[in-house]
Amino acid sequence: MNRREFNLMLAGAGIFTCLTPTSSHAFGLADLSNREVDQGVKTALEQGAIAAVGLLGRPDGFLGNPKVRIPLPGILQQGAGLLKAMGRGQQIEELEVAMNRAAEAAVPMAKEMLVNAARSITVNDARGILTGGETSVTDFFAGKTREPLTIKFLPVVKTAIQKVGLAQKYNAVAGKIAGTGLVGKQDANLEHYVTGKSLDGLYFMIGEEEKKIRSNPAAAGSAVLRKVFGALK
Repeated sequence: MNRREFNLMLAGAGIFTCLTPTSSHAFGLADLSNREVDQGVKTALEQGAIAAVGLLGRPDGFLGNPKVRIPLPGILQQGAGLLKAMGRGQQIEELEVAMNRAAEAAVPMAKEMLVNAARSITVNDARGILTGGETSVTDFFAGKTREPLTIKFLPVVKTAIQKVGLAQKYNAVAGKIAGTGLVGKQDANLEHYVTGKSLDGLYFMIGEEEKKIRSNPAAAGSAVLRKVFGALK
């Protein structure tokens, strides 16, 4: 082989090397900038919160969804058969409907607070939520908004369920036996019970919306969501 042929061979090898991948590295979380993580998680949180409020804050949002439908509190549930036998069946049904309607009426009030919480996260919050598993979003929103939303929901819930006479009677009886082991503290007041269950349902549905993004980033409808959550695959 002469010198000219040898140089041509080396040049060809160089071109081949440039055209052939030299690494099997796949795009992952470490390749994302802080800005991308921040923007992606904020978008997911806001999108999930708005979707959950829309699903729950409408007629049958709670009542028609077995995953979040609010049941009668324990002691009332256990005594429902007896109350129906005593001719109080209609009141029992009215109370359960009223409880769920109260939740449906209260949930839209949460939208602004949830969106503000989503927009206020730090980069560290965002990375923690992104890698924190299936309950990370629920934990984040509950930590940021549960207490103020409880205060906000209570008057709406109280107005809705006090229209059913059985609610006052329940509170009178449950309040007297609270702490005896028959009724837990969280169930001793119907308004607080319904408010708590309303928030549980809201955070649960936000988590469900986020699961959709995590399981199928390609269908998220946003380039940043596809990139950020796709990096977890």
